[in-house]
Amino acid sequence: MPRISAPTVAEHRAAQQRALLDAARALLAETGRPPTFAALAERAGLARPSIYQYFRSADDLLHAMVEDVFPRWAGTVAQAMADADDDAGRVLAYARTNLQLVAEGEHALATALAAVGPAPAVAEGMRAMHDELLRPLVDTLRALDVPHPDRTAELVNAVVNTAATMLETGAPLDEAWASTEALLGPFVARHRTADAAV
Repeated sequence: MPRISAPTVAEHRAAQQRALLDAARALLAETGRPPTFAALAERAGLARPSIYQYFRSADDLLHAMVEDVFPRWAGTVAQAMADADDDAGRVLAYARTNLQLVAEGEHALATALAAVGPAPAVAEGMRAMHDELLRPLVDTLRALDVPHPDRTAELVNAVVNTAATMLETGAPLDEAWASTEALLGPFVARHRTADAAV
């Protein structure tokens, strides 16, 4: 029986799976290609057959990576919005946090997953992420009495996506954020004024 490095077998398995997912993320970010089980085993310091105890196939690994990457992104954005001082500030928190994640390389990883992953698993994950990511923004816009909050959320997201492209083509975060804030700032200020008048 293999030696475990945690108090229980379940904790050991969870830690090993986390280590494998982190190794797979690093390999995908480095190569832009799905990691092979051989490369993954070498990076994680495990025997190749051990990988099959955690992932049945390469598609199973990619699906696990999708489930790992996208919810963490949405959770980070939702937390930043929850920490903002008011509803209007949550709009800026949404934009700023998304851009910070792009600058940290998370978007490149998500894009690489979309490019290399099995179409159904990745497409479903992307749709779920998009919906989960926009939900708190739509709720915030609704709380601000913005007309057509669903459409407005897509417009805000379009600004963020354009700024993300700036980052991915070499612009520094401060520059991309300044452009984003210049567009969204007046919108946020107008709704802060409306809130104060109520």
